[in-house]
Parts: sequence; C-alpha cells; structure tokens
Amino acid sequence: MSAMGVGLIAFVAVFFVLGLASFWLVKGSGKRYIVCGKTLPLAFVGTMLTAQAIDANSTIGNTSLVYSGGFWSGFSIPLGLAVCLVITGLFFAKPLNRMNLLTLPDFYFRRYGPVTELLTSILMGVSFIILVAGNLAGCAWIVAVVFHLPYLQALILVSLIIFLYSVAGGLFSSAVTNFVQIYPAIVGFIACVIWLIKTYGWAHLTQAVPPSYMDLSGIISPGKGAFANWGQFMALALGDIVALDFMERVFAARTPRTAQVGCYIAAALTLVSGLSCSLIGIFSIGLIPNLADHRMVLPDLALRIVPFVFGLLLISGVIGAGASTANGGILGVSIVLGRNIMQKNVLRWRAKKMGDQKSGNPSDSANNIFISDKRLLFVSRTMALPVVILAVLLAVVRPEPGILLVLAFDVVFAGCFVPLAGGIYWKKSNPAGAIAAIIAGSVLRAVLYVAIPKHLKGLDTLIPPVFSLLVFVVVCLLTQERFPSRHNVIEESPSDAEVIAGIV
Repeated sequence: MSAMGVGLIAFVAVFFVLGLASFWLVKGSGKRYIVCGKTLPLAFVGTMLTAQAIDANSTIGNTSLVYSGGFWSGFSIPLGLAVCLVITGLFFAKPLNRMNLLTLPDFYFRRYGPVTELLTSILMGVSFIILVAGNLAGCAWIVAVVFHLPYLQALILVSLIIFLYSVAGGLFSSAVTNFVQIYPAIVGFIACVIWLIKTYGWAHLTQAVPPSYMDLSGIISPGKGAFANWGQFMALALGDIVALDFMERVFAARTPRTAQVGCYIAAALTLVSGLSCSLIGIFSIGLIPNLADHRMVLPDLALRIVPFVFGLLLISGVIGAGASTANGGILGVSIVLGRNIMQKNVLRWRAKKMGDQKSGNPSDSANNIFISDKRLLFVSRTMALPVVILAVLLAVVRPEPGILLVLAFDVVFAGCFVPLAGGIYWKKSNPAGAIAAIIAGSVLRAVLYVAIPKHLKGLDTLIPPVFSLLVFVVVCLLTQERFPSRHNVIEESPSDAEVIAGIV
C-alpha cells in the first residue's frame, strides 16, 4: 500500500472514531440528535457551516468545471455558496434561530400549515438525496483512485462509514468531526496554490490557458456560457438558503447572534478555499494537459505534482469535506422524512380518525398530536438507511459531483425560496399563496428542463423563481379574507415539548 493510502486510512479512522464516540452525547434525546439541544457555540457553528459549503461537489466539481469550461464555470459554485451564507446571516439566521425549530419544514408548517409542510418536505428530501449522492460520488472517486478499487466498491465502503457515524451521533457527529475534516482541506488548497505559484511562476502556469477562460466572457457572453454560470450562481446563492444542512446548524446555534456570525465566518472560509480550488483548475490546464476525465484534476495534482504532504492534505481534505456534507445531508433528509413526512402525518391521520370516532370533532385531536422525544430519535435514525440507499443508487447512475450540486438546489430554488422569504418578511403571506408558489415554480422548472434550448441553459434555473414570486404575491393578495396570515408565529418561541409535538 502506498504512503498516501496509509495516510488516508489514518485520517478517515480518526474522524470515524470521533463520529462513533458522539453517540454518548445524544443521551437518548431526539432534540439533541437533531439540533444538539440548541447549545452550539460560535466556533462549532462557523466550522460546521463551512464544512457544509466546502464539499466534494464544490472542490472536485469546481476544479473539473474550471479545467473544462473556464474560471467562472467552476468559481461560480463557491462564490454562490459564500454569497448564500452572507445573505443567510443578514436576513434569515436570527429570525429562524429565534423560532426554536427542529427542521426547516417546521417553519412552513408553523407559517402556512401541514399541506405546505408536506410539499416542502418532499422537495427538500429529493434535493438532499441528490446532494448526498454527489458527495458520496466525489469521495468514492478519490478512494477508488488512491486504492485502485472499482468505483462501486469504493462507493459502498464510503457510504457505510458515513452512515454509521451519522446515525451514531446525529448533529453531534458533525460537530465533533468537522474540525478534523474541514481544516485540512482549507490548508491543503491554499498551500497547493502557494507552492505551485512559487515553484512554477504565474506566467508559466497560465500560458496554456485560453484567454476566454480567464476574462469576464463567462459571465457577460451567452455564447461563452454566461446563462449557465449565472443560473449556477443563483441556484446556490438563493436556493441554498432553503438547505436542510445549513439550517440545521443555524437552528443549533446557542443564540441568534451566534448563528449570524457563524454564517459570516463560513462565507469567508468558503470563498478563500473555493478560489484556491478554481486556481488549481486553471493551473492544471498547463500542468496536466489533455485529461480525458476532468474529475481527475485534483487526484492527479495531489498524486503526481505537489509534494507528498500537500497531496495528502488535498486528498484527505476532499474526503473529509465530502464526508461532512454527506453526513449533514443524510441527517437532514432522514429527520425530515421521519418527522415531517412520516410521523407527523401518520399521527395526524390517526388523531383525525380518533376525533371522528369519539367526538365528531377531529380538529381537537389532530392539532394535539404528540411525538415523544425518544420516538423522534428512533424514527430519525431508522430513516437514514433508505436515504443512503437511494443516494448510492443515484451516485451509481450519475456520478457527476458539480452537476449534482447545482441540480440539488435548482429543485428547491424554483419552489421553496419565495415562501420562506415571504413568510418571514411579508405579513400578507398566506397558505394559499405558498402552495401556489411552490407548485408553480416547481412545475415550470420541470417543463423548462425538458423544453429550453441548449444555448439558453441557465435561464431554466433563473425564470421559475421569478414566476413563483409573481404567483405568490397575486394569490396571497386575492385570498387574504379566506386564508388569513399567520405572521405572528415568527415572533413566537415555543417550548421544547411543543417543538417535539409539532403543534405550533
């Protein structure tokens, strides 16, 4: 076995053991499993948000897209993620943290009711299974290259490791492992860029790069992919706000101010590391010319070009970053499936049936459903298995990290972003408008995915949210009397029992 292989095994073993050990921090509590009991300090929140932004998608995908399509093709990914974190800090972190939520669909339930909660839960579940698949694919690709394994074997191995420590500690597993996982990645990316510039010189590294790869044509010329790059950027800058993994960390912050500042720290670290990855992609055009598989940019550079220590940091960092985001995605989807789709809706159905049979008034029972803390923990852990299986299947069918990342957030950007922003900042937002906006944006996104010409790709991402906004405003205004607003819930901070029960 190579020295790189030994070093990578040691690195994975450290965060795997830490993740398993986090089992004892859960203490049998569903709320501790999901949001760490809402106790996380700034250092943890900032690191965990960074780890969700810097992943296998935005590293391997970033460098491969730069290598094949120019600087803006790849850099739009970390730039979009960094802008998303800034916007989240400015406008969303404080009000959402104050609401004492367990999952993001809980907001839609409190603000708009159970139908909106169910719709957003389904869309977010689909979105994050795609995200998990992209990260599993990226990690497996690196493992397959380093250890000379078939991709499928590497994918199963990586998925099993991440699954086990994720269900052991829940969000605590992210809290204790992200420090080990993400900072080697950041150090590795920056160190590699500095070493390459000092060793080869900027002029030598960029002499083989086509001029169009470095200028602004990628964001101003439709013929050079501007629509696609802007679509990619906006899907992440706004669509990622409706992200289960980001918001779980916002909810888990000790105070609203902690959540806000954590977003700003993560934005700065994401931008620096993302720019480093993009520069690596640019430099690799001359250093590693004519690569048949553009996903090999980072592995080739780490294994053949840079010194061993930097290469190990690079490889282990990508694995750690991908594992951290996959871990967050698995937790986010499994909790939403268990709490917001299965448990609450099954219990509502049972409560309604009991109300019909006993009193003829189903609303009393249906509005007082109770989900015990321990049962919430059991269901959340149980649902992680089908989530991982679906993500693995998708990673086998379409192992394309960069594309999968953008596709994941296109799904929620089209339908879910407008009701979230409107629900916080527009008092006339109501359930009818939210449901109409979700359906209109999502359906139009699906239609445009099939119908839009190739040279206009990117507009299929940009148009649906605008249409969703128009539908949202019009329907809300037309239905104010029949569906009154519930804006007062934004200022409420329910008790732990009420949060677990899901009655507010």
